[in-house]
Amino acid sequence: MLEKNNYYIQVGKKAPDFEAAAVLEEEFINIKLSDYLGKYLILLFYPFDFTFVCPTELIAFSDNYKQFKDLSAEILAISIDSKFTHLAWLQTDRKHSGVANLEYPLVSDVKKEISLSYQVLDKDQGCALRGLFIIDKQGIIQYMSINNLNFGRNTEEVLRVLKAIKYNQENPDELCPANWAPGKMTLKPDPKLL
Repeated sequence: MLEKNNYYIQVGKKAPDFEAAAVLEEEFINIKLSDYLGKYLILLFYPFDFTFVCPTELIAFSDNYKQFKDLSAEILAISIDSKFTHLAWLQTDRKHSGVANLEYPLVSDVKKEISLSYQVLDKDQGCALRGLFIIDKQGIIQYMSINNLNFGRNTEEVLRVLKAIKYNQENPDELCPANWAPGKMTLKPDPKLL
């Protein structure tokens, strides 16, 4: 039975730590969120392995993995499936709705504790919603979004937001306006300029 979550997850707060089994390059590994301190981290919750939208998302993030790495970011994908189901999915060719050759780990949340702590667990469906969290190098949540089950996320938008977070943390006296992208104008938080 899942216990009530007393933690309130929020942008600007520390991300809940966790330790879990995962699969990377068809090998079982152990993952701790705290191992990623010093890097940006994209936490990508998804409902189930061997489904329809999920492989499109995970492959899109894998195909853009080098761009995330170039921004000092790692990716962890998390579902309530077992590490054995993850392994079977990773061993399934992409032509057959598999995610072979994924560039980042698939984390197993069979007890649903991680999904619960990040408040993305849909208890009626018994799975995680499509939650996405960008955690900074200090372990602070800088961005979060949660989609319903039937539609996926946009990797280009996640990259844009990550670039804005990184830019703002490197240039704290500048603000990134709507639709900001590298090379575009920023704002100064000075009321005299309004």
